[in-house]
Amino acid sequence: MKDADQDAVKVAVIYYSSTGHVADIAHEIAETAEKAGAEVRLRKVRELAPRDAIESNPAWAAHAAASAGIPEAQVDDIVWADAVLMGSPTRFGNVSAQLKQFLDTLGGAWRKGELADKVYSGFTSTGSPHGGNESTLLALMHSFHHFGGIVVAPGFTHPDKFVDGNPYGTAHHDAGGTAPVGDVTRNAARVQAERVVTLARAVAALPGGSR
Repeated sequence: MKDADQDAVKVAVIYYSSTGHVADIAHEIAETAEKAGAEVRLRKVRELAPRDAIESNPAWAAHAAASAGIPEAQVDDIVWADAVLMGSPTRFGNVSAQLKQFLDTLGGAWRKGELADKVYSGFTSTGSPHGGNESTLLALMHSFHHFGGIVVAPGFTHPDKFVDGNPYGTAHHDAGGTAPVGDVTRNAARVQAERVVTLARAVAALPGGSR
């Protein structure tokens, strides 16, 4: 992502993706936030699965190779940011182990109060329309509340969100891996990213904010 001036809102987009659907949403969010004037860090979390498991699934192996150049998320990426958007595929209605492991590394920053007073929002992908997308987003929000974060959901604040139908965040359903991320999800992701940047800018400008 390109550098921005020092007064730009700083946005971290942090995600885990196995076969690429969550990654596609993350890229859409990152590009939209940058177009809205934010300085953006796009980061994937560390893969925990063994190599043989990845290579046993052609889509997983292909995405691992294609995303090799994306930097891995560090605690500093959260500390640095005014706003954080996190994404994960659903795993039995919850976040993936990979993203959860990253969340578990944030204890030191949390104890120092370095995670508080930032804007947070979430996105996900599931295998079916009701395959755990809302519960995964709500599970992410549990962590955001513990951080002392300001949770910004897209809500039904734009016509594209009535089409997407999920007020908690952006959620794609991939029909068991057969449906790529399309316009409905991309439009919802843009709404979410723009809303997060707008509200993060307002929060940062408050007395005691990051400006």
